[in-house]
Amino acid sequence: MAAMTAVGAEMHALVERLYPLCRSITGDGVRATLDIVNEYIPLQVHEVPTGTQVLDWTVPQEWNIRDAYIADAAGNRIVDFAASSLHVLGYSVPVSRTMPLSELRDHLHTLPDHPAWVPYRTSYYKPEWGFCLAQETLDAMPDGEYEVRIDSTLADGHLTYAEHVVPGQVPDEVIVSCHVCHPSLANDNLAGIAVATFLARALAETTPYYTYRFIYAPGTIGAITWLARNAERIGQVKHGLVLACAGDPGQLTYKQSRRGDAEIDRVLRHVLTASERPHRTTEFTPYGYDERQYCSPGFDLGVGSLTRTPYASYPEYHTSADNPDFVSPEAMADTLAVCREAFAVLDRNRRYLNLSPYGEPQLGRRGLYDALGGRSDTKQAQMAMLWVLNLSDGEHSLLDVAERSGLPFDTVADAAGALHGAGLIKA
Repeated sequence: MAAMTAVGAEMHALVERLYPLCRSITGDGVRATLDIVNEYIPLQVHEVPTGTQVLDWTVPQEWNIRDAYIADAAGNRIVDFAASSLHVLGYSVPVSRTMPLSELRDHLHTLPDHPAWVPYRTSYYKPEWGFCLAQETLDAMPDGEYEVRIDSTLADGHLTYAEHVVPGQVPDEVIVSCHVCHPSLANDNLAGIAVATFLARALAETTPYYTYRFIYAPGTIGAITWLARNAERIGQVKHGLVLACAGDPGQLTYKQSRRGDAEIDRVLRHVLTASERPHRTTEFTPYGYDERQYCSPGFDLGVGSLTRTPYASYPEYHTSADNPDFVSPEAMADTLAVCREAFAVLDRNRRYLNLSPYGEPQLGRRGLYDALGGRSDTKQAQMAMLWVLNLSDGEHSLLDVAERSGLPFDTVADAAGALHGAGLIKA
């Protein structure tokens, strides 16, 4: 418990450190974010030039911003990008003008229902400029002339994404994907970045069966770019998980893959149910985060999505209220724990073949019962051996055994390990 508390605090500190950076689907904010993550785990960073065709999309021009503000006649900055990266419409083209409030209003975005909050808005693929501000700030602005300046550039450059690989015993891969394109939004998705990073560190301390590939990419266009650049080796991806909204106080939510019965779906359902955590499982929909790219029909990968409160289902979503105070070390630690539990099951879930299928083999003379001596769950362990032997027909996995028998997965996997060591089953 103390270790998870410490890890939760470390993840929250990473969120706080990343929070001020202005991220978008391209640009130096993404690079600065990846530079910080690279201090925790080594990243391989990829730069894809503007104009590159990626499936049905084209890598856009790169956007960077240095300053932006709205100033009154006295030169006071009423809205200031330096105070929050949310204040500028994402991908705003440069502007330097003086205009009346009546004209400026067409370029202002607020949340009347939450007058103290600043919304998050973008215009990636349509040339536009604008500011986001609190409704109460707008209400306090008198009619008159305002200086409007956005010091940005939109020019040929690159889309940036990164990967981190934890080598496994086999080349078959599990992908873990999170988006790195949102500016100052702590839950969506800095908490996801933090959980992914510390999950990678935890897996590196083990010898996993699968190879785990962590993908840090801008939402939609980044995942599409990764798929386009990895189409020839996509067959190696056996399972996957998209992490987002990983730190809010809500219960865990698992969104199933397009298949609905992929192994990752069964594993997450089992782990969440067995843990008795409050949670819910939802069906796949072709909207949300990048699971919809990985699950597009041409790829149809077994990739689900793990969040706490789903996107757009909490008032703070895409607003300045999604700040570091909104996410907690405890919630991020809980999300991380579920990921570790799920991948522990995934890594040990095998199909075995009983090498002595005619009648029950004599376990006592092989020392298998003696090996269980002193265990607090000796009776469960004995039953697990019998279940594994009975269902090791090459068709049933250990997860099948656990679910059918009602026994804990770890007990079933331990039994399989003992039987395998005694030469009674083979993978």
